[in-house]
Amino acid sequence: MEIKRTFDLLDHYAKNYVIEDALAGIKNKKWEKFSTGEYINNSHLFAFGMMELGFQKGDKIATVSNNRPEWNFIDMGLAMSGLVHVPIYPTISDEEYAYIFENSEAKLLIVSDKLLYKKLKPLADKAKNIRDVYIINDVEGIKNWKEILELGEANKEKHKTDLEEIKKSIQIEDLVTIIYTSGTTGNAKGVMLSHNNLVTNFIATSKIQPLKFGHKVLSFLPLCHVYERMLNYHFQYLGIRIYYAENLGTIAANLKDIKADGFTTVPRLLEKVYDKIMTKGKDLTGMKKQIFFWAVNLGLRYEFNGANGWFYEQQLKLARKLIFSKWNDALGGNVKIVVSGGSALQPRLARVFHAAGMKVMEGYGLTETAPVIAVNEAEYPNIRFGTVGPVIEDVEVKIAEDGEILCKGPNVMMGYYKAPDLTAEVIDKDGWFHTGDIGEMEDGKFLKITDRKKEIFKLSSGKYVAPQAVENKCKASVFIDQLMVVGENEKFASALISPDFNHLHHWAAKHNIHYRDNEELVVIPEVVARFQKEVNNINKKMSATENIKRFRLVCAEWAPHTGELSATLKLKRKVIYKKYDHILREIYMYGDKD
Repeated sequence: MEIKRTFDLLDHYAKNYVIEDALAGIKNKKWEKFSTGEYINNSHLFAFGMMELGFQKGDKIATVSNNRPEWNFIDMGLAMSGLVHVPIYPTISDEEYAYIFENSEAKLLIVSDKLLYKKLKPLADKAKNIRDVYIINDVEGIKNWKEILELGEANKEKHKTDLEEIKKSIQIEDLVTIIYTSGTTGNAKGVMLSHNNLVTNFIATSKIQPLKFGHKVLSFLPLCHVYERMLNYHFQYLGIRIYYAENLGTIAANLKDIKADGFTTVPRLLEKVYDKIMTKGKDLTGMKKQIFFWAVNLGLRYEFNGANGWFYEQQLKLARKLIFSKWNDALGGNVKIVVSGGSALQPRLARVFHAAGMKVMEGYGLTETAPVIAVNEAEYPNIRFGTVGPVIEDVEVKIAEDGEILCKGPNVMMGYYKAPDLTAEVIDKDGWFHTGDIGEMEDGKFLKITDRKKEIFKLSSGKYVAPQAVENKCKASVFIDQLMVVGENEKFASALISPDFNHLHHWAAKHNIHYRDNEELVVIPEVVARFQKEVNNINKKMSATENIKRFRLVCAEWAPHTGELSATLKLKRKVIYKKYDHILREIYMYGDKD
């Protein structure tokens, strides 16, 4: 059968795949598995239940939940009954929740746990449109989502014909979800995506996915984000079994437990995996340490198609046997594919993981493009380090005169909810979506992202600095967790650095440096000198214009819940500028500006 709407995946499952563990999540410290049949049945029961509660086609339903099989039952139940799913990040501020509740006109809220319920119930009570709040976990005295399933079970015969009629009425261009972009400035914008936006994207990307029916993946990026959600559909389309990690702290254990064939990630998490491996390597001694770093250096020179020659390939075979096999073992021993997106991946990481036998497929897109525009495939020749790969099927890309990447295709959003003016700013009269990213095409085939259009700034000398490019190079340091480059209209570029405190604490203990807290630690001369050494090494790899002349260490980790990062770990520059204004003034208003 042809899949045209997201919920057509259920019929596709019924016809093509019989899987006992189509979806699985942790419950009471054990994997709770759901077969394709249970997935299909629960989705229909949820749809019947929502109909019995009186919800009508086009009504908006909000969810705030961790990744779990139940998310899919709710999502598919909403889609097939013509309801619009509004999934929201669990880590945003009260003000953002209040805004989204009101702006989306959500009529029901479903949350995953007691903590979220306690946080969001008062906000939902204030939202005039929200009728009720349900919870997924079993908590006494709180309305449970299973009550909706039970209502569906009791009334399925009553609603069967009506549901079939609703399903027939749903067109590919119909709105299926509103995803609020986490945003780096201002209020979040509600991106309206149709069935066609999502379906064309997961089918196009499935054609270049080497994992197939029966393989197993671990999911841990938020399903409320379009990147993981589209891949969630993509994996279901291919009959790939999906296991949801218990939380971010259990990823390694969960990968080992299920022996996953692949997983999706953002670059920062992959960087942390690499840094952890490097730290262990540095703790080795003697010959073991020499062999470890011989293998790493070999991996950092990796090229496709045997381009390094026969002798390199023989060395690589040995390195894989002695060292890289242990890397894979630490991730379960079965990882073949790592899909990376959300921000730029350092080419050195892509090289070393490919060398280790774990193929990294780096892609690019936005919430507004549902999301994939381009992606590196797993095999040569459709992959190139330092790029985000070829543009996917049925999508067009062109580079504007100012370098901005423009996109047109079935993946481009319907528009921003209740914001035709903002929609008109990004989708021109010819249907081209303006991404806000600067890029170029290499050899007419590989898309390369160089920076964000609005983030490039000019020094007082008139020369431009692309901060993302500098920041990505700096984050290669094991000492640096996050960094923001500043310097608009100043003589030189500077940086605010949030250290990797785990590594810094380890280093300080090793060097007998004593401190009361992080605030005291980051101003100790020996610590500042160590970071200066890191910055000096990074400056050697950059142009004089890009050189970081001054920096300051901050005493806090930057994270989504503290406001400095978006939910996909991008810098919220406006927030950081405001929070550290006193430090920026000190950098640029006092002392010599050489």
